[in-house]
Amino acid sequence: MERNMVESLNQALFHIMEKDSSVVVLGEDVGIDGGVFRVTQGLIDKFGDRVIDTPIAEAGIIGASLGMAINKLKPVAEIQFSGFIYPGFQQIISHVSRMRNRSRSVFDCNMVIRTNYGGGVNAMEHHSESYEAGYSHIPGLVVVIPSTPYDAKGLLLSAINYPDPVLFLEPKKLYRAFREEVPDEHYEVPIGQAEIKKEGNEITIISWGAMMPVALDVAANSNYSCEVIDLKTISPWDKETVIKSVNKTGRCIVLHEAVKSGGWGGEICASISEECFLHLKAPVGRVTGPDTIVPLLKSEHYFRPNAEMLEQKINKIMEY
Repeated sequence: MERNMVESLNQALFHIMEKDSSVVVLGEDVGIDGGVFRVTQGLIDKFGDRVIDTPIAEAGIIGASLGMAINKLKPVAEIQFSGFIYPGFQQIISHVSRMRNRSRSVFDCNMVIRTNYGGGVNAMEHHSESYEAGYSHIPGLVVVIPSTPYDAKGLLLSAINYPDPVLFLEPKKLYRAFREEVPDEHYEVPIGQAEIKKEGNEITIISWGAMMPVALDVAANSNYSCEVIDLKTISPWDKETVIKSVNKTGRCIVLHEAVKSGGWGGEICASISEECFLHLKAPVGRVTGPDTIVPLLKSEHYFRPNAEMLEQKINKIMEY
């Protein structure tokens, strides 16, 4: 059946909650209202008190989820927007990510924090950030970003069953952007494994989340043979697939929505320089958001990378 990303995530939650009674969902408005984007729609009707409407207290949501996790539950916490997660950042970096190490593996921390990220929907302030690099810098925390309805369902099911804490970032721009065939049955997409979405032999384009449709569209219409890789997991990221591709093509661009300085593209570029130096035919390029706060409404389109910017970068690298 064809589904969009919201419907796929909703189905994943229904599947896992029917299958595993230890899974609970909590967050602001996840119950009666079905979540701000309706990802949890209908769950409370079927699963009752396993779906918990919480106060507006992100530190409390994440802290309570940690307590549930070390007591053998599998909490799936929703933070309405990624820009609201910062009050709970202390819980993530000081406790959630460290629990396995701190307890010498006595306690698992099997929990998922779901939130949406990125711009493109003309949202208000604190609603459009792309801060995946900051979370990927935290040892012990897994960071996952789907780009399709199929992957959204499979990655969420994998995340809920993963033994360590997962920050599951959902690109709100893609929530209802398109539909694709998504199986009704339970399936899992591996965490930490990238996918070559389009094969090519002249230049590699690496991206994730909301930028994947841009990468694929440009690659499909380019005069050059572009290989496109969807990372899917930012931490741990699939370095092996990336290095193999760049060694083949000799050229590379990293495309992401986040600001350039300190963005995860910098980590990828550094690794490529270390591992692929003798195979490179041109400097590694980046197409990113500018180093500024995401502007509001009318100016937001100036911030987000687009097809024209990527095409220009491809041409520059190919003509190097």
